[in-house]
Amino acid sequence: MSTLLKDIYSPAFYNVFADVAEDVLVNFNRKKFIKEIFCTGWKSKELKDRMRHTTKMLHPFMPSDFAESASAIKKITDILLHKKASVNTFGFMFLPDYIETYGINHFNESVKTMERVTQLISCEYAVRPFIIKYGNKMVNQMIEWSNHPNHHVRRLASEGIRPRLPWAMALPALKKNPQPLFPILENLKNDTSEYVRRSVANNLNDIAKDNPNLVIAIAKNWKGISKETDAIIKHGCRTLLKQGNIDVLKHFGLSNNTRLAVSGFRVNTGKVKIGNYLEFAFAVENSSGKTQTLRLEYGIYFLRANGTHSKKVFKISERSFKPKEKSAITKKQSFKIITTRKYYAGEHKVSVILNGQEKCIGRFLLEN
Repeated sequence: MSTLLKDIYSPAFYNVFADVAEDVLVNFNRKKFIKEIFCTGWKSKELKDRMRHTTKMLHPFMPSDFAESASAIKKITDILLHKKASVNTFGFMFLPDYIETYGINHFNESVKTMERVTQLISCEYAVRPFIIKYGNKMVNQMIEWSNHPNHHVRRLASEGIRPRLPWAMALPALKKNPQPLFPILENLKNDTSEYVRRSVANNLNDIAKDNPNLVIAIAKNWKGISKETDAIIKHGCRTLLKQGNIDVLKHFGLSNNTRLAVSGFRVNTGKVKIGNYLEFAFAVENSSGKTQTLRLEYGIYFLRANGTHSKKVFKISERSFKPKEKSAITKKQSFKIITTRKYYAGEHKVSVILNGQEKCIGRFLLEN
């Protein structure tokens, strides 16, 4: 059985969809649709290509008037929502893609349809072209969604307007000035759904990459409202914490006290083959006379193709250390081949970071 995500688009998946489409679309031809789906070159198509291909192959069977198409999509969605427990809904991301592709000039119909479809499969990507095209009109709609009774719609209000949503269309205006989305975050900061609150935190983390002072101000304003809101702040400030931002470190009580020390640092594997592990060790000590919170991280300086290094920070732990407490730590970092990073043989570096400050650094060779 395939483990590739793109293979969710299987004959079985399309048969499930065809069962529903036959009940809703007057002109739907199952045999022709599936034949067009599995065209020459299908096997070479990646996930998003298969999604867009599905969108295009569905289009000839849909009503020519988008308002009628929107009505059909809502009916299809309602049927699939009833089957949700017995079907993997991820593949139906072509429904938001259909709205994005063919509904961009039909604001009212598209908005109402996204509100329904996102309860089956998130419209977080589909909504972004509407934000760019319609500006404040779409932002105001998302503010309204942030008060919606359904948590999937409330999450869409936050997730869809993230300035730096991964793998999504950029929102340059909101990266520069995120103020228009703040009412959404305010409405959702105490949301009953962790799913929604986590999106709020990720939104804050996006904002922090371009406007750190705005996020620091929000952290101060939201501090102590509830344990859930405090958790949002902490997760939303994770990039600033990894960057060692002084104001954020102070906000979370992470002191740069000189009585907090790292000692005995050593790289146990001076040479690491791609596919294996780097191992390093060190000790950390609170030599002061009072309990201190210690945030431990390590940085890997990955070698780039051009010979420079790119640093990525990984969290180890964050906890209270009693007076005179000392702890020995050994860590491993995998260099197994992954799709999201390309490794280059040569000198790499590893560092230990204590409360935002890089305390020591070592070198190792990565080999083919």
